Amino acid sequence: MIDYPHKNISFLLENPELMEALQEIMTVRSFSKHDIIHEAGTICNNFYIITSGIARVFYYKEDKDITVHFSAEQESITSIDSLIQRKKSKYNIQALEDLNTFVININDIEEVLENNPKHERFGRLFLQQIYIELVERIEYIQLHTAQERYNILLNKKPYLFQRVSSKHIASFLGMTPETFSRIRGK
Repeated sequence: MIDYPHKNISFLLENPELMEALQEIMTVRSFSKHDIIHEAGTICNNFYIITSGIARVFYYKEDKDITVHFSAEQESITSIDSLIQRKKSKYNIQALEDLNTFVININDIEEVLENNPKHERFGRLFLQQIYIELVERIEYIQLHTAQERYNILLNKKPYLFQRVSSKHIASFLGMTPETFSRIRGK
């Protein structure tokens, strides 16, 4: 049994039977820094539970690289639009550090949930967590100033400022690198 406390999927630990079923379908996969884990324009079939390292979700707009999400140890990452809708994704996933993950294929998880209806709660809780993160992200961008966004991220995920490049953090915060540098310098 994995006794690794996953931050955004901690509800897995509440169900040892589900964890056992997931261990049967999980594979271990490592990626090198800068590797593209999932490429935009393709269907994402997996979600990843990060055991070490940091990854980001991003897209390109007018030749600009826009970061929309970071995940680190004890968190999951996927291209959720593609995973759920089974369509080509707009998003890329990239390892920002050497990355170790557990990989779970969507077809395998669907089979586990179909064969064990009592585990359906897992799917619901996972989607609720994704929804909450999305709502927080929208509120974050729409309701807060650049300085407030910086302060919130610094308080919520201070490790990002040590491990992720300023340009990716600035992009995530919805500001130019110059604005980010000015705010950081205060």
